[in-house]
Amino acid sequence: MAHFNRHPFTPWILLAPQLIIVGVFFFWPALQAIEQAFYIEDAFGLSREFAGLANFLAVLGEAEYLETLWTTVYFSFAVAFGAMALALGLAVLADRVLRGASTYKTFLIWPYAVAPAVAGILWLFLFDPTLGILPELLSAIGIDWNHNLNGNQAMLLVVLASIWKQMSYNFVFFLAGLQAIPKSLLEAAAMDRAGPWRRFWTITFPLLSPTSFFLLVMNVVYAFFETFGTIDATTSGGPGGSTRTLVYKVYEDGFVGQDLGSSAAQSVLLMVIVGVLTLIQFKYVEKKVQY
Repeated sequence: MAHFNRHPFTPWILLAPQLIIVGVFFFWPALQAIEQAFYIEDAFGLSREFAGLANFLAVLGEAEYLETLWTTVYFSFAVAFGAMALALGLAVLADRVLRGASTYKTFLIWPYAVAPAVAGILWLFLFDPTLGILPELLSAIGIDWNHNLNGNQAMLLVVLASIWKQMSYNFVFFLAGLQAIPKSLLEAAAMDRAGPWRRFWTITFPLLSPTSFFLLVMNVVYAFFETFGTIDATTSGGPGGSTRTLVYKVYEDGFVGQDLGSSAAQSVLLMVIVGVLTLIQFKYVEKKVQY
């Protein structure tokens, strides 16, 4: 056994299952998408013709694609900042709870175990214009809710559902970050007559900046990619494309419209956009992080 542990191939043997899974289900499809983006194929994949950059130029020349891009940017940042702000507030409150703290934390973590599509269905029933409870409450204060006809309401619905789904993930990290802050720093600030609000913004929040930066990157990636199930279950990109994001347009053009070349080009552009956003965050936002 000791000889096996000293063997130079031991780490690779232990990593092999995970590397195979990542290679087969991530890198191989990504390479296929990049290759497919340069071809025009029939719906059945029986024949194809090299098109060069034609698919990319056609996609970037579509007014609908550019509109979807701005919709995605708005949706992604609304979800990212909304989920982080809500999770941070709940983490601060949960960190102060003494009795029943584990029960509160368990309830707040549970939504993360719910699949995106299931989360979408739950919120769809809550806001259903016919059967939902919330539209009745809104009508009592003069708000006519029907997300099937109102694009702004549909966007609000998918944003709320996505925030609720991601909130628990952020809550776990923020709570861990809060518990890692030395209590002596807060006690010293309190002795200097710093109020709770000042203590939070001058001590707690700066010390949470590494956690906040990590969560910002993860939440933007989540909003761009992992919200597909929520959008498909609630609005299906409607009404009138008001909740159609880039990842949902890839699905519509590739699986519904069977335009494989355009769909592949869009997926490559989506990967590039997310990569650029991540680089921007590391280049500019990380400078404000206090490690």
